[in-house]
Amino acid sequence: MMTVMRTSAMKRDQLKRHSLGRVLDSAARRIRQEGLGRTPIAAVMADAGLTHGTFYSHFSSKEELETAAFAQAITTGRPMWIPPMRGEAWNVRLCSLAKRYLTAAHRDDLASSCGFSALASEAAHATPAFRGAYERELKGSLNAICGGDSADDVHLDDALALMVICVGGLSLSRAVVDDAFSARILRVARQAAAQLADTTTEPIEEHPR
Repeated sequence: MMTVMRTSAMKRDQLKRHSLGRVLDSAARRIRQEGLGRTPIAAVMADAGLTHGTFYSHFSSKEELETAAFAQAITTGRPMWIPPMRGEAWNVRLCSLAKRYLTAAHRDDLASSCGFSALASEAAHATPAFRGAYERELKGSLNAICGGDSADDVHLDDALALMVICVGGLSLSRAVVDDAFSARILRVARQAAAQLADTTTEPIEEHPR
């Protein structure tokens, strides 16, 4: 009897984790496309294929959902924009990351784009919890650029400068109407990243995994 009860509890836990993942994925897409506070809970749950009532088994408020969804967007998207280091020179890595990020395809695909750029301006006016999540995930991405938590201050500063160029460039390219001007913003941002990369050429050894 106890075995049956434990098995049943495990299945319920698995189902709850699965439904939570669906809600977070749906909300992550929505907030990147529509911004904070603009998507009804019912729409998020409909996208996830779940009932409205299921929401409250996971979250107590829409703000709590948005904070968790932002973290989901960054942690699932981070490997797409920041692949592991393979022993490449630091300047090569910086250029490669900028070229991967500052593209017209990325600019035009809000639903699966980088949450830092999609929500940068709104984060400044969001709840302390959301801003805290934004800061934590930003620090996580900086460490990923550098290859691990033990990065020195010089590399962290370089990584931060790269993020400023990439997130700022992508955000500006989305904000304008003129397609040619938007493309120019992306091009100039890539050039700025290349200039940043040219200031350092030392190799980086791959961190042990």
